Formats: sequence, structure tokens, C-alpha cells
Amino acid sequence: MDRCAGILLHPTSLPGGVCNGELGEDAFRFVDWIAAAGYTVWQVLPLGPTHADGSPYQSLSVHAGNPLLVSLAPLIEKGWLTAERIESCELDELRETDRRRRQLTLAFARFQAEAEPESINAWSAFCANQADWLDDYALFVALKAAHQQSGWADWPVALRDREPLALAAARRKLSGEIDVVRFEQYLFFSQWLTLKAYANGKGVRLIGDLPIFVAHDSADVWAARDLFLLDANGQPQVVAGVPPDYFSETGQRWGNPLYNWSRMADSGYAWWIARMRNQLWMYDSVRIDHFRGFEAYWEIPAHEPTAVSGRWIKGPGAPLFEAMQAAFGNELPVIAEDLGLITPEVTALRDQFNLPGMKILQFGFEGGAQNPYLPHNHIPNSVVYTGTHDNNTTVGWFNDLSVDLRQHVLRYLGGPAEDMPWPLMRSATASTSALCIIPMQDVLGLGGAHRMNTPGTTLGNWHWRFEWDQIEPGLVDQLHALNVLYGRV
Repeated sequence: MDRCAGILLHPTSLPGGVCNGELGEDAFRFVDWIAAAGYTVWQVLPLGPTHADGSPYQSLSVHAGNPLLVSLAPLIEKGWLTAERIESCELDELRETDRRRRQLTLAFARFQAEAEPESINAWSAFCANQADWLDDYALFVALKAAHQQSGWADWPVALRDREPLALAAARRKLSGEIDVVRFEQYLFFSQWLTLKAYANGKGVRLIGDLPIFVAHDSADVWAARDLFLLDANGQPQVVAGVPPDYFSETGQRWGNPLYNWSRMADSGYAWWIARMRNQLWMYDSVRIDHFRGFEAYWEIPAHEPTAVSGRWIKGPGAPLFEAMQAAFGNELPVIAEDLGLITPEVTALRDQFNLPGMKILQFGFEGGAQNPYLPHNHIPNSVVYTGTHDNNTTVGWFNDLSVDLRQHVLRYLGGPAEDMPWPLMRSATASTSALCIIPMQDVLGLGGAHRMNTPGTTLGNWHWRFEWDQIEPGLVDQLHALNVLYGRV
């Protein structure tokens, strides 16, 4: 891995758009801005369609894109949508997801009636090429809408259990709605891949984020129940999470169903290979969230309200990554999120496949000089962050420290308190870690009110956005100089 630096920002946090950022002109402007600042990496969170809580880590599909990210401006340019139609939709008192879906439905009707053959053929080719996941996903979304957004395990038994006659009847009845979902995905991937090509042309690589587990209420679990530990009614027998840790005294009960790893092994991990192939189509490399779960994962009985009563269960280990090497080559473009309770076995699995781990500077200032997150203990084959999407902003973190610990941080970093977050950003940029990633909130020097997510909570997360006027004159030159100084340009 070449020595370089990047910015962590989810596209929903971009300016522009009604309720969240989009893949429109602000996304391209952001690429230009980070390139001018000497950054050659843009890391995002998972881009899948979310549930009502907006968490990108609980998606309706591991393959699909979030239609809320689709920019409407290109649809106006193509004549598939008019400004008048957008305005009339905006006046309706609907949730943003419903509003956006109505707009895309209008665009699809115009697309069907008036699009040139080249566009129609491109959409048809997309649907055919992605049919392995798209057909199930489109039907799943249409069925959720037809059942008031209830989870698939609560649908009529014939649909819940995917009886062929029931699925065939649903596809006929909901064919129009299904085609709209296919169109949404065509638009998302067209816009995302155009943005990716633009970024790559500017020398900026895109890093995606792959959650190890998937949401129970997802097309993936509904379409492949045998690959998950579910009961006869489709409900999880055990669920995923982590034991008590830095973030929570009762651990984190994520609630995701756990994999039937023996069944996955029987197919040569085909499900995982298909998932990774999709990710490497979308991104230049991928961070795998909760990598330690491949060595051993925390299994919680589904009836338990917290993660305290879980136990460690061995994961698939090396055979999964050997199957990926066979599919994608020996040098897997993967970053291992190796945070939390990391055992020698987890480290050995990561190192066996030469995967860079993560170094979080906010974790470095307790436990003495041997703390592995302190910069003097970093190694080149790693990625250093001031903090991640789950951390407070650096200003918020620093302000929450005790007086003694704050003084210890300043002694180590050598910078005055009023300069924070720059001392921590400078330390990250100077690290021997090959890749340095700075959250956009830290680049802007924002306080704790601007954090993206607070683990263990369900309210107020995933909504943060920045505005262009928050970027002070001269900041881009200051950042570029920092990256030049430490050899990251």
C-alpha cells in the first residue's frame, strides 16, 4: 500500500439534496476539493438502502444502493423529470423516502415513454447483468410496500417461505412496482459508477465499508434462509453483537442473524464471493467491519435484551479468505477493522492474509506507552484514523477527557489545547501507517454535536451534514501542506 491520506465522509453528509446528500454536483465538487487538499482516498460508509432508523449498517440488501442518494438533476437534464413535478412532490407532506420514490416513479414513466433506445437498452442490460440479486431485491421491496413495510417474517406464510406459486403471483401483480425498483437501482449505479470514474480520474480512490453481518429484514436473509441460523418461522435463534467494551457497559446487541457457516462452506463460500465481487465493482478497496467475527463472533440468544449473556463461537477463519483469494487474487484489497477485543488468533488471521488493520488515535492515550494505538507503535501495513464514524469528533473527545488525561494528550502531541484537532491530525498524518484517514468533522474542527453515530443508541444518528461555508479560506492549502510535509502526496 502506497503512503497516502484520505477523508472519511458518507455521501449522505454532503451538502445539497432535501434531507440528505446525493450523488450530484456536490459529490463531484467534494472530489475536486479533497484532491486539491492532497488527499487521494475517499472512504464512505455502506451505501445500501436503509431501514427507518437510517443506519447504513442495517441495510435492506448487501448488493443494492440507497435510492435516496440518487440525484434528480440528471433526470431533469434527460427530460425524465421536470422541475414542476419535483416541486409538486416536495409540497406533499410525506417522508423523504416516499417523496423520493414518487419522483422516481414519475421519472420511470417518462423514461418508458420517451427515453432513447440506448438508455432503454442500458437499463435492460443492467437488469439482466444484476439479476442474481436484483430480482429478489426488487420483489422484496415491492412486497414490503404491499404489506405496510412489515418485516418478511410477518408476511403471509406462502410469501414468507417463498413458495414458488406465491412468488410468481406476486411478480405478476406487482410487476410495475418491481420495475420501478429496478429503475432506481439502475440510476443509483449509473450515478455512483460515474462518480467513481471521475474520482479515479482525479487520482482519488474510493474505499467502501462492508458490514460483516446483514439485517434480518433484508432481501438477502429472505432469499437464502438456509444460510442463516433461523427457526421454522424465519426468526433468529441467536443474534450478533459484541460484549461489554469501551462503547457500552452492557455490550452491543446488534440483533443481526448469525450465519450458518457450515452451509456456506459447502458452497465454497459462494454467497460471500458474490458479495465481495459486488463491492469490488463499486469500490477500489473495502473495509470489512468487525473483522474479528471471522475468527470468533459473539453469539447472543435471541431472547436476551442485551449482549451481556453471549458467548464466543469460532468463525470460518482462513478457509473463507482462501476462497476469496482464489476468486480475486492473493492481494485482497481489504482493510480489516480489528477493533475491540482482539486476540492473538484474530491478529494471526489478519496477518496470514497481509491485511492492514486499523489504528484509532483516540484509543491511544490510556494504558501507557505500549498502547498499540499510539503513533510510535504503528506499523506501515495499517490505516490510522483520528476516529471513526462511531467515535466522537476529536474536539468533542478531547473536551470530554479528564483534566489529567487531557494534559497527558497534550504532552504527547506537543500542541496547545486551543489548536485541537490539529495536533491529533498532525500526529495521524505523521504516523508510519501507510494510509491516514481523517473524518470530515475533524478537518472542519467541529465539536461533539456533529458526531455521526453514538454506538448503543438509536436516536439522532446518521443525520450529520456539512456545508461549504464551513470550509474556511486557506484550509485546502493548509491540508495540502500537511500531506506534503509527511510524504502523503
